[in-house]
Amino acid sequence: MATDDDQHVPAGGATALDGGPDNPRRRDYLSIGAVAFAGVGAGVIALPLINQMSPAADTLALSTTEIDLSAIEPGQAIKATFRKQPLFVRNLTPKEIAEADAVPLSELRDPQTLEERTKTGKANWLITLGVCTHLGCVPLGAGEGENKGPFGGYFCPCHGSAYDTAGRIRSGPAPQNLHVPEYAFTSDTVVTVG
Repeated sequence: MATDDDQHVPAGGATALDGGPDNPRRRDYLSIGAVAFAGVGAGVIALPLINQMSPAADTLALSTTEIDLSAIEPGQAIKATFRKQPLFVRNLTPKEIAEADAVPLSELRDPQTLEERTKTGKANWLITLGVCTHLGCVPLGAGEGENKGPFGGYFCPCHGSAYDTAGRIRSGPAPQNLHVPEYAFTSDTVVTVG
């Protein structure tokens, strides 16, 4: 027979075994549930913020430039645009390649061989950004009849930086060679820059 002591119920009306407020398992469950709910809420808020940092479709379209090389004769250069910057594409002659290869690296401010600035098997195609590395002017030399400077490459009219046929700085205040962007030949006559 049960006594009055066996049937004693705490003041809250529930025992520790039936999930009352004093049950540690119930507090743990509520804590885990609150943290999980907050985590899902943070994910829902963060997803649009992360997606808005992705580049827009029009920006992605401008991120690469495709150039047809078939009309560029040896010794000729063209100007194109890559990411709103001028791009020089030059078809070097065998003589220009030999002259560039003959320059000792010790004479160069920013030592690079022509081989390092062109793709293997395509040493005649020099592709550089048409931006002087001094203060960002556009050098001359890619257009027909433009001043190519004393080294036959490019000449910056702003402060007199002169580049050779490999786009390497040879004189003037520019600290570096004309930059070579990432590019790949998609065929013998087409190159994709970017």
